[in-house]
Amino acid sequence: MTFSPKAICLDMDGTLLNNYNQLTENTLDIIQKIRKTGIRVFIVTGRSYNEVFDSAPSDLELDGFVTANGMITYVDGEKLLEHSLSTELVDKVIESARTNHIYYEVHPNDGERLSLKADRGYMESMISGDKPDEVGINEWLEREAAIEHDIRWHDHLPEQKYAKMYCFTKDHEKMKAWIEELRKLKRETNFTTSTSSRHNVEVMVEGVNKATGIEALLKHYQISPKDAMAIGDSNNDIPMMKYVGYPVAMFNATDQIKSLVKEITEFTNDKEGVYHFLKDYFQHKL
Repeated sequence: MTFSPKAICLDMDGTLLNNYNQLTENTLDIIQKIRKTGIRVFIVTGRSYNEVFDSAPSDLELDGFVTANGMITYVDGEKLLEHSLSTELVDKVIESARTNHIYYEVHPNDGERLSLKADRGYMESMISGDKPDEVGINEWLEREAAIEHDIRWHDHLPEQKYAKMYCFTKDHEKMKAWIEELRKLKRETNFTTSTSSRHNVEVMVEGVNKATGIEALLKHYQISPKDAMAIGDSNNDIPMMKYVGYPVAMFNATDQIKSLVKEITEFTNDKEGVYHFLKDYFQHKL
């Protein structure tokens, strides 16, 4: 081990989680062993805080959580940093999603994700039936679970703070076209977008990403970015990889991520890649 991190930033989907959105006991165990050595461990994810615990134990103890791609950062269950989208922007994105038959979820800063009842029919229809071959099993299972019991359906958009919007379609060409529509909308309202697969896009506040959330955590713990390691797989991890001193790509990572890193794990997320990498990297310290 040549690089000795003071903090480790871990993505969830495609990284910590296997393809069935599970966090294995081996992975949980190695994380806690590393924390006992004094190294801070953070989850840094596109998921909202509630979504983290769809796949992680409710009593999971970590040193911080960066959620919704940097929109809200938590320490000890309390918000350290918080951003929110304007209701006007959310309304505009929903209108465009409805016109283009794009599946969407609106994630509040506090509370459960929601969609409008008027769009329930086409959204449920999109997720019914067999999974298309081109869509990852993890993303498809998440959408099935959301439709079945996670989404709260509203007549109107409630007045509250919103952390992000998650948008999906099973046709990646259709998603590419709709992302172009979002680019046109950006001429009217500032916001940023991030993708973690060819089938989704997330809408967030301009200038906010995983790196801005990590920055808040590192300042809180008085750790320099050059002393942080990060492990990730998809393009919403690019700001994180560029920010930390020792970026690591999953074996299943995109080519863009692999071009930015110091190391690549030997195994994929579905073969406990994080567990094996951390166990081997810290073998003389644990």
